[in-house]
Parts: sequence; C-alpha cells; structure tokens
Amino acid sequence: MKLLVDSGATKADWIALDENGDRLFTTQTLGLSPEVINKEEAIERLKDRFDIYNNRNDVSSLFFYGAGCGTDRMKKFMTGIFQEFFPNASVSVNEDTYAAAYATNPTNGKAIICILGTGSNCSYFDGELLHQKVQSLGYIAMDDCSGNRFGRDLIRAYYFNKMPQHLATKFEQEYNLEPDVIKNNLYKEPNPNAYLATFAKFLIQHKDDAFIQGIITTAMQVFVDNYITQYENAHEVPVHFVGSIAFYLKAELTEVLAKNNLTLGNVLRRPIDGLIEYHELN
Repeated sequence: MKLLVDSGATKADWIALDENGDRLFTTQTLGLSPEVINKEEAIERLKDRFDIYNNRNDVSSLFFYGAGCGTDRMKKFMTGIFQEFFPNASVSVNEDTYAAAYATNPTNGKAIICILGTGSNCSYFDGELLHQKVQSLGYIAMDDCSGNRFGRDLIRAYYFNKMPQHLATKFEQEYNLEPDVIKNNLYKEPNPNAYLATFAKFLIQHKDDAFIQGIITTAMQVFVDNYITQYENAHEVPVHFVGSIAFYLKAELTEVLAKNNLTLGNVLRRPIDGLIEYHELN
C-alpha cells in the first residue's frame, strides 16, 4: 500500500493506493506541521483515524508533503515519527511546496509555485528542484496573504475601530470576539495559526465590500513584492497557486497578477488529487 499525504497546518489529506494505483481509501486528519505540534500530538492525530491506524503495518511507502518541512531538521523529525508509526514503510518527507509543484505542474515545467492557505509560501521550480529566495520564519513573522494573516488583519481592524460598522456588526454575530477568548486561543491553545485562519471565511464571504477589497488587494500586492518578484524570471514563467485563499480569491488574484505583468497558471484548492496523476506519470 502506498500513502500520499498533503498536510497544511490545519488539516492533512490522505490517499491510500494499491499496487495498481487504485484508491483504497481517502481520509483526513488534523494538520501535521512540525512547527506547531510535537511528536505526541502527531501520533495521537494518526491514531485518531481508524483507517490509517488499522492499516499501518500494510504501508510499504509513504510520500508526505507537509507545511513546516522545509529544513533538514524538520524532515528528520517527521521521518522518525512516520518510521515508528508505519514500521514496514519507506518514508519520503518533503515540504508542501513540492506537493503544490507536482499537482499544478505534473509535467515538470519551469514555474513559480505559491501556497496561499492557512499559511503561505513561494518557490521557483526549475523542472526538478525547488528554490526559495525567502526562508519562511513561520506565521508570526511571515505568511503574507495567508488565511492566518487575513484573520489577524480583521481582528486588528475590529479592535482598532477601523472596520466599518456594518461589517463590525456582522463580525460580532459570526465570532466570539471577547478578548479573553481570543487571547486564550492565541496564547494557550494549540495551532493559533489555524485559529486565526478561521476568520478568513468572513473575509471571503464579504470580499465584494470595499473595505475588505482593500485588505485583499493590499495583501496580494505585498505577496507579489515580497515573494514572487524576488525571482528574476518571474515575468517569463507561469505562477501556479494552491490553497483555499488562492482558490476562493482567484478573481482578485488574477487582477493583481495582471497589473504586475505576471502570468497566472493553475489554481487548485487542494493538491492531493493532482499528486495521484504526478505519481502515476513519475
């Protein structure tokens, strides 16, 4: 049995394939980002899914693409966890940008690959390897134009009284905005980045409002300036995206990239299905 896994900070999508490439099962766990969970939490999240736990001894190979797996230390950390949990499997761990590259670009063309989901990332794919100009420092310092950054922007706009009243009223109805609740989720509960990203739903629902449009277009321009145009050939290759933020804000993304003379490529909500095609071709 082969397992293909694409994991963000919020959730991880799993597909099990037999030796003929046919699907045995699909499932989902909570995210397995080594930046925000420890070994014990990772094991518990694996045990929580019966189909994963019950088949752990039958897995012969595991291909894991995960947020937070961009350094050798994090790759080694996750490899150790998987080798312990799947004792008969060969394990391959790569950062989630490779899943995005393979899913949006299964024929391995040169492209810029971006992730806009709970977090954000941007790399150049030369047809074989990914190259990063900007090393991510995680959700506190970076993650421009991501779900968690949009959540932070909305909360700040609300608390600094910058959010228009008609939106503030709806925001209060949608979320518990008590200071103690927010601070508890940010500083005491696990996965504060995923908590912040839950507010992005409000931004997407009200994306046609002028105030929200300002937040979106400003953030996208910052992402273009800080990430995409770091690459000298950015105007010569397509720019592919994966992630819910990119998927639901595709119209805004198209407009901002066009203004910057950049070519929008494929936009996928989830890379997991594209990974099947890639692994079949390769």
